[in-house]
Amino acid sequence: MARATLYGSSLSLYSGRARSYLIKAGVPYEEVIPGNTHFRQEVLPRAGNRRGLPTLETAEGEVIRDGAAIVDHYEAASGHPHSPTTPKLRVLSRLFDVIGAEGLLRPAMHYRWNFPEQNLEFLRFHFRSLTPPGPKQAKIADDNADQMRAACMAFGAVPDTFELVETLYGELLTKLDAHFAQYPYLLGGRPSVGDFGLIAPMFGHLGRDPKPLSLMQANAIRLFRWVERMNRPDLDAGEFGDEVAAYFADDAVPDTLTELLQQLAIDFVPETLAAANCINDWLAQQGAELASGSEAARGVGMANFTVRGVAINALAQPYRFYLLQRVQDEYAALSEQERSAVRAMLEACGMAQLLDATLSRRLGRANNLEVWL
Repeated sequence: MARATLYGSSLSLYSGRARSYLIKAGVPYEEVIPGNTHFRQEVLPRAGNRRGLPTLETAEGEVIRDGAAIVDHYEAASGHPHSPTTPKLRVLSRLFDVIGAEGLLRPAMHYRWNFPEQNLEFLRFHFRSLTPPGPKQAKIADDNADQMRAACMAFGAVPDTFELVETLYGELLTKLDAHFAQYPYLLGGRPSVGDFGLIAPMFGHLGRDPKPLSLMQANAIRLFRWVERMNRPDLDAGEFGDEVAAYFADDAVPDTLTELLQQLAIDFVPETLAAANCINDWLAQQGAELASGSEAARGVGMANFTVRGVAINALAQPYRFYLLQRVQDEYAALSEQERSAVRAMLEACGMAQLLDATLSRRLGRANNLEVWL
């Protein structure tokens, strides 16, 4: 049987989303480090010449860059089996996809790069494994690691915020563990697109690097089991007995999920609102000079916001709003009665402001890149 090729790494946050999806969806694939000649000469040019992981070459030879696009491709081809159909759960699935991919970068980067005593040798091994062999392999790998260590600060993980980041993450572990003590997946008895978004930081960084892995195993055993579960082809939910492999019935949202979202809203909402203001200011400065189809840069300025009295500066990333558009589009497609119910749910979770956090220009995709429309 022909197999897809996933160019990724266990170290890569965004590879975690695509890998987990391929496993759960039963897509035959092999994972390859993106350093071979075929990748450089044949795959990379069709991936928009952007080296960020993951990139996938389907069994039919199509190249898809970005974990969200990989999930979209196979969901569309198979009838959207991991996408709930009821209004609240549809919106929540998309929302967790954004939060997983963009909302947990600060703790993910902090617990990777700011604990060298526990993590340094682990990271050094993996960065060198990702680097093509040669006399300068070690130096190139170390330089690449240093670039990522510097990026940690751009996400707001600096000494003045360390205590807040660790406090919020400790609280989040408690909320996640409480939810997964009662349910195998975020939205019930089967994984959703939201689970695949959340596994990105929870496997690649927080459930694998030595320091955060030790925290998870010591303080959030049931969350750790979900991380294991998300990388196995079956439901792997034996401890739940005869749990039905279905999403929550009647569009119900249990208290554990509401409390989890309330915790995530503490910094995700103010950061998103601040980032929207920052990017909109940047767009106004560009005016008509920013042509339709122009590539959207990873960051276009620094968003300034406050959480529990602590000032945070973090990179304002258009990609967050490329994903958030999908939440807002799901909401807009609902009936008036359904929108009212969804907004009330999000109000209870502290997330309702996200429905109106829009940019003055929409984002799309062209030639495997996010672009301004």
